[in-house]
Amino acid sequence: MSQVLAQSIEINATATVVERCITDLALMHRWLNPVLRCEPVGVWSTDIGSQSRFVIQIPLVKPTLNSVVVERKPGLVVWEFQGFFQGRDRWECQPVAKKTRLLNRFEFEIPNPLVSWGFKTFAASWTKQDMQAQLRRLKRVAEEVEVGY
Repeated sequence: MSQVLAQSIEINATATVVERCITDLALMHRWLNPVLRCEPVGVWSTDIGSQSRFVIQIPLVKPTLNSVVVERKPGLVVWEFQGFFQGRDRWECQPVAKKTRLLNRFEFEIPNPLVSWGFKTFAASWTKQDMQAQLRRLKRVAEEVEVGY
């Protein structure tokens, strides 16, 4: 059964700047949760077919999601992933006057019943809160980039 977590935020920056914060690996690491690392498989890119790994920095275990960009156009990046989660993470920039509305839709399934139970019991509310915090961090980075910091 698929689960969906969707969030949005208004950012005082152009869609081009917001998209750059999503597609530039150095900028991405400024707003990603500090325990999460994105590692390219080969050369970093957000072109369709590009691969990366999202690694949760938990000592010894280091759960990993392998991802591939499956949809890409200006203002839109969709990563599809496999691992303990299976699904898609969609990032869409919508220009609104001199701002950008950023939509993040995380749709996933957890095929292992034990992992699914653990997620629902312990991590679902934390994940939603983390997604909101992540969008606030991305907003801060994009607005700093917009004004030239």
